[in-house]
Amino acid sequence: MNESLHIVCPHCHGINRVPGNRLGEAPSCGRCHQALFAGAPAALTADSFARHVERNDLPVLVDFWAPWCGPCKMMAPQFEQAAGMLEPRLRLAKVNTEAEPGVAARFGIRSIPTMVLFRGGRELARQSGAMGAQDIVRWVTAQLG
Repeated sequence: MNESLHIVCPHCHGINRVPGNRLGEAPSCGRCHQALFAGAPAALTADSFARHVERNDLPVLVDFWAPWCGPCKMMAPQFEQAAGMLEPRLRLAKVNTEAEPGVAARFGIRSIPTMVLFRGGRELARQSGAMGAQDIVRWVTAQLG
């Protein structure tokens, strides 16, 4: 894959062009110079959500969660571990539904944790309930074929 991909920086939200065959070479952002892939989910707000989901050429897996949710707290380290296993093939991100209720409402999030997989700004699949890191990786891999 030599074509360039648009990758949104998880730190400054700048859009970077990265040759597809160089994704595994720890690319950094042209604007803020931080790593584009840090092996951790990006925290998204209402302002940054659309940019990450619609402008990334990579699929984006979003965990909708809340700080008061026990299963969400249990899944958080598993989701982070999955980020380390799945990047740079896709971006993992988190949306705090308490801080960003509009984003959660827009996607009809009724129970948390709920993971939604996006590609090209469109929802591909969703899964509710806490999962372990290996299960998250298996589920995403099965959805992307």
